[in-house]
Amino acid sequence: MASRDCGMDMRRRDFLGVLSGSMIPPFALPLAAGAQQGERLRVIGYLGVTTPTDGSERATAFVQRLRELGWIEGRNVAIEVRWAEGRGERYAEIAAEFVRLKVDVIVTAGGAVLATKQATSVIPIVFAVANDPVGSGLVASLARPGGNVTGLSLQFTDIAGKRLEFLRETVPGLRRLGIMANIGYPGAVLESREVQAMGRALGLEIARVEVQRPDDIPLVFKTVKSRADALYVCADPLFGTHRTWINTLALATRMPTMHGNREHVEAGGLMCYGANFPDLYRRAATLADKVLRGTKPADIPVEQPTKFDFVINLKTAKALGLTIPPSLLARADEVIE
Repeated sequence: MASRDCGMDMRRRDFLGVLSGSMIPPFALPLAAGAQQGERLRVIGYLGVTTPTDGSERATAFVQRLRELGWIEGRNVAIEVRWAEGRGERYAEIAAEFVRLKVDVIVTAGGAVLATKQATSVIPIVFAVANDPVGSGLVASLARPGGNVTGLSLQFTDIAGKRLEFLRETVPGLRRLGIMANIGYPGAVLESREVQAMGRALGLEIARVEVQRPDDIPLVFKTVKSRADALYVCADPLFGTHRTWINTLALATRMPTMHGNREHVEAGGLMCYGANFPDLYRRAATLADKVLRGTKPADIPVEQPTKFDFVINLKTAKALGLTIPPSLLARADEVIE
């Protein structure tokens, strides 16, 4: 492990650069009891599904929690980081590289989890975010994962109804719902099916628009402009990478949007309701700590979100000519003005 080439060292330094400055305090925390001097340097393979800029807050939360648990980068742990930059075809390539490096644990999220599991049945895998890990075959059950994979289940489908409820309260006379989904991302396919079913049960007309690559994004808004009163954007690394562009197009077509995480609302989306991602990545660090200290993933139950964000962008609402009901504003965790 000690003989890393210059390119790998540079990528590790790049990771520390992304996480430096005001985001992470200096190396000041003492080593925990299980990380004594002279212990073998453990290696974590961190597969970020978006870009260094987009994923910095989550990566920061992950590293901060590791430090609290006594894992200090450069002392007793090394972090090999790779960014897929929203490109699903990169997952298998990066996972294979981690297998060649013989890392001690791989930490990743979303669609990259399946690609990583297909690359190794031996190296422990911790997912910070995954949709329906049982249904997608990642684990045998939430209580007893089995195999080499464990993590945190996002439960996106369970809260789709809550998102539709918020949209109906915000958009007067909502009758037609557009759904934007990347059909190359299994979690989005699952989520879009759930939203379609719930929307139809509420009497909404559904216009589902499929995306496979960035060039498809403008076509979504041309399609839904005359067919929807609001747009539900399914969670997906591709959409996360292009969230500013998506929200610019939504505003240009005067389309209210619902998202799954706060980053989209900070980038101009109307509102979001979903799990707090930095919290999930902190908890993923706790699971990685258990693995590094000898617990098998098969014996670590899959956890679920406990902290959720409901964020409204009041500036976007005003630009769309929408008045957010006071009752909804009172329920929001954050209002961006």
